[in-house]
Amino acid sequence: MTETELKIDFIGGAVGHRRRFGGGRGQALPRALGFKPGVTPRITDATAGLGRDAFLLASLGAEVTLVERSTEMYDLLAAALKEAAQANSELADIIDRMTLLHGDAKQMLPDLSPETVLVDPMHPPRSKTALVKNEMRALRNIVGTDEDSFELMTVALNSASKRVVLKWPRRAGPMEGLQSPSHQIFGKTTRYDVFMRREEV
Repeated sequence: MTETELKIDFIGGAVGHRRRFGGGRGQALPRALGFKPGVTPRITDATAGLGRDAFLLASLGAEVTLVERSTEMYDLLAAALKEAAQANSELADIIDRMTLLHGDAKQMLPDLSPETVLVDPMHPPRSKTALVKNEMRALRNIVGTDEDSFELMTVALNSASKRVVLKWPRRAGPMEGLQSPSHQIFGKTTRYDVFMRREEV
């Protein structure tokens, strides 16, 4: 798969399967972001990428703002959102809860006054597992490696009113220079470092 072959699909494939059979609010990501019975957070996805996490969260009822600084990825996301919205009413309702913005989250987050922020930096390639999926290789070719992820986390922590969640490889050490998280939630290959900004009821 090359860069030009990368296509985002919110209708079928892995995204559709995850929406139907992924475990709903009991999944690690929603729990990390504060989904609880009767509580659905408003979320800003500061590193939208392929948009899969944002779509999952919107399918669970959350209002999600996606921020993407790569023009190419923004265009791919916009096309995929439009296509899904036209597919059927169920998907249209989900897409209606997703707002896509083009820009650098480091500059945009303070003005967005987010409640909860998700940060999922693009990591450097790892020896065996990072390039298993052609899709992720194509994404990395487009957006590169997020060398400014610490700066983004700093802005997120200063901007979010409720919590910041850092999506990180499960076995990786902490982000250098970052404060310790309030708590962590572990998935099979992913760790969610949760930084509480204030107590939630």
